[in-house]
Amino acid sequence: MQNHEIDYQIIGEEMQYVEVELDPNETAIAEAGSFMMMDDGIQMDTIFGDGSQQQGSGGFLDKLFSAGKRVLTGAGLFMTGYTNIGAGKKRVSFAAPYPGKIIPLNLMTLGGKVICQKEAFLCAAKGVSIGIEFQKKLGTGLFGGEGFIMQKLEGDGMAFMHACGHVLQRDLAPGELVKIDTGCIVGFTSTVNYDIQFVGGIKNTLFGGEGVFFATLQGPGTVWIQSLPISRLAARILRYGSGFNRREEGSVLGGIGNLIDGDGY
Repeated sequence: MQNHEIDYQIIGEEMQYVEVELDPNETAIAEAGSFMMMDDGIQMDTIFGDGSQQQGSGGFLDKLFSAGKRVLTGAGLFMTGYTNIGAGKKRVSFAAPYPGKIIPLNLMTLGGKVICQKEAFLCAAKGVSIGIEFQKKLGTGLFGGEGFIMQKLEGDGMAFMHACGHVLQRDLAPGELVKIDTGCIVGFTSTVNYDIQFVGGIKNTLFGGEGVFFATLQGPGTVWIQSLPISRLAARILRYGSGFNRREEGSVLGGIGNLIDGDGY
């Protein structure tokens, strides 16, 4: 194995965090802002890029290119490494940024590569490469919901991604195809063929309310699907947070009730 071997435990239901157990000299890497807590004896280090070049002979340009690729996926130039410099086992925990699920990925058993939505990556064993995956088809990039650029996790160790809502893992047989809302894709293995399909029908297109395109994923391979895209959750919060869309559920007064109780605009 090229990656550090780490043990872990995922704790919680709707607001989860992952607790990673590190042996002496083992390192976990994580996105900035995901840190929750750690035992004494763990050293934090800022890493330029994703850390995969730190253990090799790559020069500054290689590290700069690695960091630049991460910026294209919405991540920052730097990550944080957490290394156990003590004598015994130590634990460090990372929390998801919004309600949902943390998904453990053993890249060794998943073909060494998983493609996921931007900003899905949470943390990983040191040595896992976090890069970009370009959509080769113009239509998929324009209308696929995730754009031309997605995240790519490569290596033979453990990585963790997070998604909003409930997450379904589905194993597709060769040739098996599933149609998914473009925003509900969390990730898929490299053997899965990702494309888009026009919904079809004037009524469906104009009045269906589900968008103009489906995402299609065709096996063989494994896909992860979320029940609630974070963009949908954010849009609903904005809608109910604005005065123009306030509703008093179960009240016959509706907007008049808002004025009476002082919440009107």
